[in-house]
Amino acid sequence: MKQILLIGISIVLLGCEDKQSKQKNTILKPTSSTEKQVKQEDTSANQEPEFPYLTDDNAMEFFLEYEKENKENKVRITTRFGEIDILLYDKTKFHRANFIYLTKRGYFDKTQFYRVVNNFIIQAGNTDDPKVKRKRKKIGYYLLPPDTKRGFKHKRGVVSMPSSEIENAYKLASPFEFFIVQAENGAHHLDGEYTIFGEVIRGMDVVDEIAAQKTDGGEWPMRNIYIKNVEIIE
Repeated sequence: MKQILLIGISIVLLGCEDKQSKQKNTILKPTSSTEKQVKQEDTSANQEPEFPYLTDDNAMEFFLEYEKENKENKVRITTRFGEIDILLYDKTKFHRANFIYLTKRGYFDKTQFYRVVNNFIIQAGNTDDPKVKRKRKKIGYYLLPPDTKRGFKHKRGVVSMPSSEIENAYKLASPFEFFIVQAENGAHHLDGEYTIFGEVIRGMDVVDEIAAQKTDGGEWPMRNIYIKNVEIIE
């Protein structure tokens, strides 16, 4: 059986002097309550929203609430080979919410398709870039429970979430990484093992081109394949 190797968190897969203003020669004018309110709104608008540091203890509760207010379910992955549009399944709500959350936080930008196996899968969401590792560390360390009984199969074009082998008898999923099945006949030996949470709706030609790239002995592309950005689309 082929294996899907994850990096970054040692995971193996089967198949984030205050300065005083000088008042001299300065004319001060009164500030209306309306002006004060506008200034306060401008300040708050420029502040980054506060997010909790996610752990196994709070992640599920967080995504339970997050998915209620963040219903987006389509994303676009941009690479030098072109764009890949993905529909995220509503049935796998925690995994959809997780992907939308990481997209909105810009986590996937500058990550890589770091494992490529032609006629099998292309796998992404990690990198050796220390900046991305710092983003990952800021978001938190958590795993997601499997959601494998929705009737989805590992057919060509589906997006699935790898699972950690470390102290992971229930195959909890690595939330930062994902793979796309590229094999023409699918990868059905993975059915029931990993959570399928979406599918490619445009750009399988891009997936095929990525899968065709030359790799080293560890199936890492000889020329790095970066995700330029991931964005939410209508």
